[in-house]
Amino acid sequence: MRRIRKSRLFFFLAFIVLAAVIYTFVRQQVVTVEGASDLDVVEELYTLIEEQSVYDLDSGTIVEGALRGMASAIKDPYSSYYSKEEAAIQKASLAGEKVGIGVEIAEKNGKFIVISPVKSSPAEKAGIRPYDEIVQINDVRLDGKTIGEVIKLMQGKAGEEVTLVLYRPSIERHIKVAVERAKMENDTVDAKVVTVENVPIGYVTISLFAENTLEQWLQEVSKLIEQDVQALIVDVRDNPGGYLHSVAGIISTIGEEGKVFAYMQDGKGKLEPLKTVKLDEIEGLKKEIRKLPIVILQNEGSASASEVFSAAMQSWGKGTLVGGKSFGKGTVQETWDLANGGSVKLSTNKWLTPKETWINGKGIKPDVEVDQHPLYMIEFIPVRGSFEVGDFSEEVAYAQKVLHAFGFQIVRQDGYFDETTREAVVAFREKYDLHDGDKLDELFFEKMQEQVALYKSKAENDLQLQMAVSYVMHKLGH
Repeated sequence: MRRIRKSRLFFFLAFIVLAAVIYTFVRQQVVTVEGASDLDVVEELYTLIEEQSVYDLDSGTIVEGALRGMASAIKDPYSSYYSKEEAAIQKASLAGEKVGIGVEIAEKNGKFIVISPVKSSPAEKAGIRPYDEIVQINDVRLDGKTIGEVIKLMQGKAGEEVTLVLYRPSIERHIKVAVERAKMENDTVDAKVVTVENVPIGYVTISLFAENTLEQWLQEVSKLIEQDVQALIVDVRDNPGGYLHSVAGIISTIGEEGKVFAYMQDGKGKLEPLKTVKLDEIEGLKKEIRKLPIVILQNEGSASASEVFSAAMQSWGKGTLVGGKSFGKGTVQETWDLANGGSVKLSTNKWLTPKETWINGKGIKPDVEVDQHPLYMIEFIPVRGSFEVGDFSEEVAYAQKVLHAFGFQIVRQDGYFDETTREAVVAFREKYDLHDGDKLDELFFEKMQEQVALYKSKAENDLQLQMAVSYVMHKLGH
């Protein structure tokens, strides 16, 4: 009996000891896991990939992937990581001179969306429009690409051609556009005098709020003041934005010192007012500018900093907005240089109007809404080939759209070459003396594009501009 009792006691004690050892080990493991920082885990994975992966990857590639992954995890189309090469391209986009096609894009849910083509850029001339989705550049599909890689694909030497495949939501189809890269001076402000009934009106176009835009604004507006203009029309249509300090400077030439033109709101909801500043060196010019009625032209391509400008003018009652609803980008980004030569751009704040309204995804409604004539909105698309009754193609659909905008009787605009399309083609060819024929051919397309360009080149066909002029004349009592 004693042996049995001793045996039982031995096993009981052994069980207690074993349980204590297991408990201590498990607790150590829990403490180790709970005590490990997130960065320790990143380093752990980095080491495992380097030592165990069957794929031969250098450390730079692994780090680049981690940096991109962290930026993309934010799920913000305006937050991005840029490699050293991509960062240089990005900085050049707002510098004094650049080579490219002139388009501002953002990534949204893996799609690359055009915010706006820069005014008078190759992209605008090629017919690229806000909300176009870029799906292919030359022969490269963009699935899985980063925004930096997309920007790099669009870069190249001046004079070289790049072909983009775009999906255009407004017509629910893909189109192919050839754009020639060009060297573009960042002359972001252009001004001239428009005389109506002997009344001189200053017409100022701001294509981008770049580093030197305030300086150019002061130069151009000074020239207009010297010519005794009675009002200003400021055109920020298709202006994709730019530097906040640049637009703040321009607003400061219009508003009184210390006036709130926007609010910054951080992630915790704290509001910080942004106020106009005193510009001593141009006090005389500011007084002259503030005497003038101001009309702002905007459209769906007016985004970010241009919306800050429009919102301030509208909220203050300093300017009347004419045109269409703006893009709706209500966040502000800051860029930091990284140790590897790259950079990261992050959305750090929301910006709100002086009335504390967040316009993100909503845009700013104009005071006077004006739709352009369909022909004025026709995009330029390279079209080639020969088509006749019974054919079906994108080229036919484009021709149908243009013919309809010109006022020809067209029943279909879906790309099917029917009898009414043939009749319209015959009428167009007769009107412009293109010899006998009822086909869409190279001669037809060349004349069609020529007439579209001619129509769009005439200021009287810009209905939004004409409304702005009419409004100014009304304000001046004419």
